[in-house]
Amino acid sequence: MMKNKTYIWVALVVLVFGIIFIPNIVERVKRGDVVRGRDLDKVSNNVTGEGELYTLAKAPQFELTNQDGKKISNKDYDGKVYVLEFFFSTCPTICPKMNQNMLELQKKFYGNPNFGLASITINPEHDTPKVLKEHADALGVTSSNWHMLTGDRNYIFDIANKGYNLYAGKNANADGGFEHSGMFALIDKKGNIRCRMDAYGNPTAYYDGIEKEGVEAIMQDIQILLKEK
Repeated sequence: MMKNKTYIWVALVVLVFGIIFIPNIVERVKRGDVVRGRDLDKVSNNVTGEGELYTLAKAPQFELTNQDGKKISNKDYDGKVYVLEFFFSTCPTICPKMNQNMLELQKKFYGNPNFGLASITINPEHDTPKVLKEHADALGVTSSNWHMLTGDRNYIFDIANKGYNLYAGKNANADGGFEHSGMFALIDKKGNIRCRMDAYGNPTAYYDGIEKEGVEAIMQDIQILLKEK
């Protein structure tokens, strides 16, 4: 008899638990709030611009010519945090927006000697130093640490595709004859590519150079890297 009462009591407890908690758990599953066990350690490493950033890889070395006809290499950025993009001056699609967002970064960190920008053309046959100078002047480039760079096309494609894994290539069917990534790379004072992590602890690698959210994120992370020694 006592054993039967115990079973009845346990059954009541289970029933009450189910009534109170199961709907809440189901709702959390629908929202995606429940994290699988194998992802618990990843979530704890999430970075949202408030802490240490992930070191993705060493940025590739390069030597190119800027809009003033001066040879510029990655060594000119030693000791600086800098943002790098690939573009071309006659691009009719995403490049103008990317250039404008680089301009926002110039305005945000203007006068800081430890910050720089690099815009590498993927159409160097057209984008000579003279053309890039005119483009820079029209855009409003005033920072001495913002270099618009040109050189050998295959060399530049190797920097983009093999060095940064940011796609760049010719495509006769694409608007402007070229296609490329719309992402920004963030490099720290020691020449490392840095980024934040997603909600599961995976490195995001690069920053959206077109959308407002990507620009806001890279601004936050530039400030973090500028504080590093």
